[in-house]
Amino acid sequence: MKIDGGLPVKVMTESGQTYARVSARQLRELVERIGGDDDHFLVVQRIPDRPLVFIQTARDADGAYDLQHRTGRVPHMWVTRATDPGLVAEVMARWARQEDDWDAGVAWEREEFGLPEEAPALAPEAAARAEGHVRDMLQDGYLGIDAMIRETVYLMGGREGASPVSQAQAREIVERLWLDRLGEQQTWAEPTDPDRLEQAFATLEDDGIVAREDFTCCRGCGMSEIGAEADGKPGVRGFVFFHHQCTRGAAQGHGLSLYYGGFDGSEETTKAVGHEVVAALAAAGLSARWDGDPGKAIDVAPLEWRKRLVG
Repeated sequence: MKIDGGLPVKVMTESGQTYARVSARQLRELVERIGGDDDHFLVVQRIPDRPLVFIQTARDADGAYDLQHRTGRVPHMWVTRATDPGLVAEVMARWARQEDDWDAGVAWEREEFGLPEEAPALAPEAAARAEGHVRDMLQDGYLGIDAMIRETVYLMGGREGASPVSQAQAREIVERLWLDRLGEQQTWAEPTDPDRLEQAFATLEDDGIVAREDFTCCRGCGMSEIGAEADGKPGVRGFVFFHHQCTRGAAQGHGLSLYYGGFDGSEETTKAVGHEVVAALAAAGLSARWDGDPGKAIDVAPLEWRKRLVG
């Protein structure tokens, strides 16, 4: 995910790129860009995401834009059509800022469609298991709503791959508990420890250290895949990451282990990167335990894991 200061939204394009907190200027550039092969539309969601609340636009072959927005689980969507990309981007930016009368200046029409039938109720035991998986993922804090729905169905599956939870049933659970978590995180003081960690990783990234959160499933996969994250980036010297098992441990109150190294494979570079990581953590207000041994992980503790949902 590319991160820049700006609007409190996440932008997703058909080409698979995701941008968080873009500026109004960058949003306009993305709107003007769409229309090519595999890049016909973009979807904008708030940070944090709320179920079925979004604004999106698609560009036709003639250059005109279809602009649509939805306000949640309602049986309709508001649609309009425009030819000026500047107007489309301006409306989307006003929506992102939640300005009064943000939707002024265009003629909206209401497009009706039916909502799907409610999913059948789960057996109590299955519902409790599914909710347990969802609460764990919410506490981890990295998956969005759709990814969490897919993961819930997968985690509930048996040896034969069949799951007692359908996509629709998982969606009802995920969306309900997601909104509960959003209400909870509104009470959190700023910054939280994961906010500080994000700040430290952003600093390291700017200084030539590839920094990745919740990266891959385990240390082995992370070490084998982190090199690809540096491809095409000039001046990159090293890396730091923590994997999903580390995330789960931190969410359960066990602190966080960080793995690091230099891309030249030398012990000297690895040790230097370790010192840079510790310094960035300290500057962000976090405590790190590391004795300078390049063969040992850096442990971040104490750590209160209150990871804000993005979506």
